[in-house]
Amino acid sequence: MPVSDQGHLPLSGQAVYAISVAAELSGVGVQTLRLYEQHGLITPTRSSGGTRRYSGDDLARLARIVALSGQGINLIGIGRILDLEDANTALRESNTALTAERDSLRTRPAS
Repeated sequence: MPVSDQGHLPLSGQAVYAISVAAELSGVGVQTLRLYEQHGLITPTRSSGGTRRYSGDDLARLARIVALSGQGINLIGIGRILDLEDANTALRESNTALTAERDSLRTRPAS
Protein backbone atom coordinates (compact mmCIF):
# COMPACT_ATOMS: atom_id res chain seq x y z
CA MET A 1 0.00 0.00 0.00
CA PRO A 2 1.49 3.40 -0.98
CA VAL A 3 2.07 5.78 1.89
CA SER A 4 2.61 9.51 2.14
CA ASP A 5 5.99 11.18 2.60
CA GLN A 6 5.40 10.94 6.33
CA GLY A 7 5.82 7.18 6.00
CA HIS A 8 2.84 6.03 8.05
CA LEU A 9 -0.23 7.78 6.64
CA PRO A 10 -2.06 6.77 3.47
CA LEU A 11 -1.97 9.15 0.52
CA SER A 12 -4.69 11.84 0.69
CA GLY A 13 -6.62 10.31 -2.21
CA GLN A 14 -6.34 6.72 -1.00
CA ALA A 15 -9.69 5.44 0.29
CA VAL A 16 -8.88 3.43 3.40
CA TYR A 17 -11.25 4.62 6.13
CA ALA A 18 -14.43 2.66 6.88
CA ILE A 19 -17.63 4.64 7.39
CA SER A 20 -17.46 4.28 11.19
CA VAL A 21 -13.92 5.67 11.25
CA ALA A 22 -14.83 8.50 8.87
CA ALA A 23 -17.81 9.35 11.06
CA GLU A 24 -15.66 9.44 14.18
CA LEU A 25 -12.90 11.49 12.54
CA SER A 26 -15.36 14.00 11.07
CA GLY A 27 -17.50 14.24 14.20
CA VAL A 28 -20.77 13.24 12.55
CA GLY A 29 -22.88 10.12 12.71
CA VAL A 30 -22.85 7.27 10.23
CA GLN A 31 -26.42 8.10 9.18
CA THR A 32 -25.34 11.69 8.54
CA LEU A 33 -22.58 10.46 6.22
CA ARG A 34 -25.15 8.39 4.36
CA LEU A 35 -27.39 11.46 4.11
CA TYR A 36 -24.52 13.53 2.70
CA GLU A 37 -23.93 10.79 0.15
CA GLN A 38 -27.64 10.74 -0.81
CA HIS A 39 -27.46 14.49 -1.42
CA GLY A 40 -24.34 14.08 -3.56
CA LEU A 41 -22.11 16.03 -1.18
CA ILE A 42 -19.63 13.18 -0.80
CA THR A 43 -18.95 10.13 -2.93
CA PRO A 44 -16.91 7.52 -1.10
CA THR A 45 -15.13 4.80 -3.01
CA ARG A 46 -16.73 1.36 -2.81
CA SER A 47 -14.76 -1.80 -2.17
CA SER A 48 -15.38 -4.88 -4.31
CA GLY A 49 -17.86 -5.97 -1.62
CA GLY A 50 -19.69 -2.63 -1.74
CA THR A 51 -18.31 -1.24 1.52
CA ARG A 52 -17.86 2.53 1.64
CA ARG A 53 -14.24 3.66 1.92
CA TYR A 54 -13.25 7.25 2.62
CA SER A 55 -9.96 8.98 1.81
CA GLY A 56 -8.15 11.85 3.47
CA ASP A 57 -9.54 14.07 0.70
CA ASP A 58 -13.05 12.87 1.61
CA LEU A 59 -12.38 13.69 5.26
CA ALA A 60 -11.27 17.21 4.29
CA ARG A 61 -14.47 17.62 2.27
CA LEU A 62 -16.50 16.35 5.24
CA ALA A 63 -14.83 18.95 7.44
CA ARG A 64 -15.90 21.63 4.95
CA ILE A 65 -19.48 20.26 4.92
CA VAL A 66 -19.61 20.23 8.72
CA ALA A 67 -18.29 23.81 8.85
CA LEU A 68 -20.87 25.03 6.34
CA SER A 69 -23.64 23.17 8.13
CA GLY A 70 -22.51 24.77 11.39
CA GLN A 71 -23.06 28.16 9.75
CA GLY A 72 -26.70 27.24 9.20
CA ILE A 73 -26.45 26.49 5.48
CA ASN A 74 -28.83 23.77 4.28
CA LEU A 75 -27.67 20.74 2.30
CA ILE A 76 -28.76 22.16 -1.06
CA GLY A 77 -26.80 25.33 -0.36
CA ILE A 78 -23.79 23.32 0.77
CA GLY A 79 -23.94 21.32 -2.45
CA ARG A 80 -23.97 24.50 -4.53
CA ILE A 81 -21.07 26.01 -2.57
CA LEU A 82 -19.01 22.83 -2.96
CA ASP A 83 -19.75 22.72 -6.70
CA LEU A 84 -18.60 26.33 -7.07
CA GLU A 85 -15.47 25.70 -4.98
CA ASP A 86 -14.64 22.62 -7.09
CA ALA A 87 -15.14 24.61 -10.31
CA ASN A 88 -12.97 27.42 -8.96
CA THR A 89 -10.20 24.96 -8.08
CA ALA A 90 -10.34 23.44 -11.57
CA LEU A 91 -10.15 26.90 -13.17
CA ARG A 92 -7.17 27.86 -11.02
CA GLU A 93 -5.36 24.66 -11.98
CA SER A 94 -6.11 25.26 -15.65
CA ASN A 95 -4.93 28.86 -15.37
CA THR A 96 -1.68 27.75 -13.72
CA ALA A 97 -1.05 25.21 -16.48
CA LEU A 98 -1.78 27.77 -19.21
CA THR A 99 0.48 30.34 -17.56
CA ALA A 100 3.32 27.80 -17.38
CA GLU A 101 2.80 26.88 -21.04
CA ARG A 102 2.78 30.55 -22.07
CA ASP A 103 5.96 31.23 -20.10
CA SER A 104 7.73 28.26 -21.69
CA LEU A 105 6.73 29.50 -25.15
CA ARG A 106 8.06 32.98 -24.36
CA THR A 107 11.44 31.63 -23.28
CA ARG A 108 11.81 29.33 -26.28
CA PRO A 109 14.42 30.68 -28.72
CA ALA A 110 13.09 31.94 -32.05
CA SER A 111 13.75 29.69 -35.05
